[in-house]
Amino acid sequence: MNSTKGRHGVLVRWVLPTIGAALAIAALFWLYQDIDPERFLTAVATAKLNWLSVLAGTILLEQLTRGWKWRQILFDLKPISSVRLFGAILAGYGVAILIPLGVSPFVRSWLIARLEGLRFACVLTTSAIERFLDGIVFALFATLVAIVGQIPEVEGDVRTGLAVAGGLNLILFSALLYMLFVGRSPLSRKEARISRWIDWLATKGGARLEGLRNAIQEGIIWPRDRRRQIGAVLASVLMKIIAATHFLWAGLAVGIVLAPFDYLFLMIFAGFSLVLARFIRVPGGFIIGSGFALNLLGVADEQALAMVLFNHIITIVLMVGLGLLFLWRSGIDIRDARPTEAEANASA
Repeated sequence: MNSTKGRHGVLVRWVLPTIGAALAIAALFWLYQDIDPERFLTAVATAKLNWLSVLAGTILLEQLTRGWKWRQILFDLKPISSVRLFGAILAGYGVAILIPLGVSPFVRSWLIARLEGLRFACVLTTSAIERFLDGIVFALFATLVAIVGQIPEVEGDVRTGLAVAGGLNLILFSALLYMLFVGRSPLSRKEARISRWIDWLATKGGARLEGLRNAIQEGIIWPRDRRRQIGAVLASVLMKIIAATHFLWAGLAVGIVLAPFDYLFLMIFAGFSLVLARFIRVPGGFIIGSGFALNLLGVADEQALAMVLFNHIITIVLMVGLGLLFLWRSGIDIRDARPTEAEANASA
């Protein structure tokens, strides 16, 4: 038994990531095999700093909007400053970049729970609602681009792929959100199957998971105020529009201007590529997907790679730098999160 677990651990921790990294490197070599290094370096060196500054600002604005959206969902539970939520979001992304294991929602939820005196499982549930709403809006944008967007030359495959992916995402996230709120009522009955299952987990987790079912039930909330309901949805829409402009500013920095719907196409294609790459454990999904999409749009490899790297590197610098700064200013040691690891797994 132990040897089987050991082999499985080696497979998950070392073999699959190594294979994924090899595939990512091969994809990058294939994608940029004809690149002219001198032209690429010239594009980077002559990039306009004013547009890169705007890019950095919109990257932060997108996450500030996410913080405001999360505030609307949390409001009936506890009014929390959008700036504090923004800092926790950056900290979550920053830790996730340093430890790429999908820990961002757990880190930001744990931070807000510690800072605001709330249960971790409760805050994590509100974070899930926020992410499910985001997934629905993203799927609607993907469907919009597939229907009315000017898709590049390999039209049939790309258009159909976006439509199918958008439809599947819409069904998936709508179903998850529906099941979450439908499942709230049975949590109040101890004899319900889901209640018995959660209570069993709580007994296995000991004192750390005491009251887990009540914490999850408390976190399944939606704003009572109609204005906050509309605000949460509109904030999610605004986030996608802001995200679509990232390639606009990066392109202007190197002298590239595309059609308005092309930027939505880039945002959707890069987003799907990132999710798919994470699912199959291939790093660099954003770089590969964005590069391929820019290639479809006819952007020269040198400018395309510069645009992708500007987006990627500025995001990493901002998330890690500001995220770790927020952690430091909060006075909370991230290593203290280890005792709640079991609760995080149970609440996922």
